[in-house]
Amino acid sequence: MTTTARIALAVLLTGELMNIVDDSVVLTAIPTLQQSLGAGPAAVQWVTAGYALTFALALITGGRLGDIYGRRKVFLLGTIGFTVASLLCGLAADPGMLIAARVLQGGAAAVMMPQVLATLHVTFVGENRSRAFGLFGAVLAMGNVVGPVLGSVLTDADLFGLSWRPIFLINVPVGLAVIILGRKFITESTAAEADRLDLTGVGLSAIAMVLIVFPLTEGHAHGWPLWCFVMLAGGLVVLGVFLRQQRRRADKAPLVELSLFRVRQFSGGLTTQLMMGLLVGLFFMTWTLYLQRGLGRSALMAGLAFVLLAVGEFVGAMLATKTAGRFARRLPQTGALITLAAMAAYGLQISSGRADLTLLAMTVPVLFLGFGLGMISGPIADLTLAKVPHERVGSASGLFNTALQLGYALGIALNGLVFFAVTGGSPDGALNRAAFTGVLWWVGGTVIAMWALMFYLPRHANDQTEESAG
Repeated sequence: MTTTARIALAVLLTGELMNIVDDSVVLTAIPTLQQSLGAGPAAVQWVTAGYALTFALALITGGRLGDIYGRRKVFLLGTIGFTVASLLCGLAADPGMLIAARVLQGGAAAVMMPQVLATLHVTFVGENRSRAFGLFGAVLAMGNVVGPVLGSVLTDADLFGLSWRPIFLINVPVGLAVIILGRKFITESTAAEADRLDLTGVGLSAIAMVLIVFPLTEGHAHGWPLWCFVMLAGGLVVLGVFLRQQRRRADKAPLVELSLFRVRQFSGGLTTQLMMGLLVGLFFMTWTLYLQRGLGRSALMAGLAFVLLAVGEFVGAMLATKTAGRFARRLPQTGALITLAAMAAYGLQISSGRADLTLLAMTVPVLFLGFGLGMISGPIADLTLAKVPHERVGSASGLFNTALQLGYALGIALNGLVFFAVTGGSPDGALNRAAFTGVLWWVGGTVIAMWALMFYLPRHANDQTEESAG
């Protein structure tokens, strides 16, 4: 890998990290932010939901824009939008301005993110591509964990008396560096036969995503009223209309190339990514509540537990990077088995009813849990996209990221059924420990499903390498 390629890779991964971290960085700053701006519960929800919703609904369109107009160009434009939106977040004088800036930030992130995967796919080949995708997986795995930790550190530091604002303002110098270096070192690429954007498809896909993701994300907070189920039903109907419209436009540059789903490893990998998102949405929030309510630990101790998980994920993803795709699906499948074993060991610790479980005692299962997840997230993107033609990789990347976001929304929705249904929102330690034990059964089932789905991925390394070079 040349020096130019290494710099381009670092720039792309930095853009990815900004996107992933900003999805969750605000969580630990919410109490301070609420006090500073006088934001009510509904406004606080929209500070997080506004970003997540626009991010999810625009990913497919963002991927297709890169195919048509150039992946480097679209990545840089998205970075400019993200940087400006971050500045506006940091300068927000009231909840309304912050929510509007977060919505803009989420939309810009959706334009940026698919270009990262697509550019890696078309820029690198063979072992270099496997390593690049491994690093992508490492950043993806760590970003969700690093966000809350970074948010708490920057907020508590109260830099220059700015309170929570540096969690957004830090993106400004980083974004400027990505723009300057990206313009110089990232190679431009487009689809061989670029065509106009399918605006009807854009509208239908966005409406479908809003109608599906919004009630899944907000349903529990409102007690699952009738309108949630009406929206979900409407979303499925619109999704069906969208798929029919895409099928009819099959030879006229549709937003989504439906023929991609006929490739076993793409469909299997996409579903695996959906299950990974479900796991993250279900496990992370309930784990935080278990650590603080079930064990009565401080927010700092909960943050340190997340750091342990991140360390394990980083090591597992680095192992995947070092193998450069030589073990194909066997590596993530091994990671799934390690995750399952670590989850079982952790579950035995918790189910013993110990209310005094220390961070030291849980270190080994948490590290191995992260290690297994890192082995999955590292190679999964490369294995999923291996057979995707270069002219369709933007659209495929958008779908890949959308699957993760949709899975995350499903996981959040499941929290209400498998955790809050037991606790009823009570801070009682015994109730929260019992509820989290039940969550682990669901997470274990999700991991087993992921392991089974990975049989659709390439069995041998040469199945992947040959296609990468082509």
